[in-house]
Amino acid sequence: MYTLKQPSTNEEFKAYYHLRWKLLRKPWGQPEGSEVDEIENNCYHIMAIDNKQLIIGIARLQFNTEKVAQIRYMAVVAEHERQGVGRLMMHALEQQAKQKNIKTIILDAREPAIGFYEKLGYRITQKTYLLFNEIQHFKMQKKL
Repeated sequence: MYTLKQPSTNEEFKAYYHLRWKLLRKPWGQPEGSEVDEIENNCYHIMAIDNKQLIIGIARLQFNTEKVAQIRYMAVVAEHERQGVGRLMMHALEQQAKQKNIKTIILDAREPAIGFYEKLGYRITQKTYLLFNEIQHFKMQKKL
């Protein structure tokens, strides 16, 4: 059983960012702190928590314009992949976007995650950048 929660305390945000770094930056030798950017306070953050109260998934929705939002920094701990955690977080982010009258969600998917996003209705619009000289990304979008 998983629950979703917005981090709200300093301790929760510290754990949330640490997991973001551990899953999305540390494997490529990036320093802790590189997982945080200057617009964090203007975004909607969500984390998935397991029955032991451990954070096992993280994601962020940023509002690029009045009609376009972007999902960034989405990741699930490997042991919890393919158990519906990512789908649960994506649904929550899409609901938040709809509440804000967002019409389109975009994201930059790592190549191995393309199938996951396609199952949720996202489509590739272009091949984009190569992160850390080895992780190919693709711009994807979904109309809400």
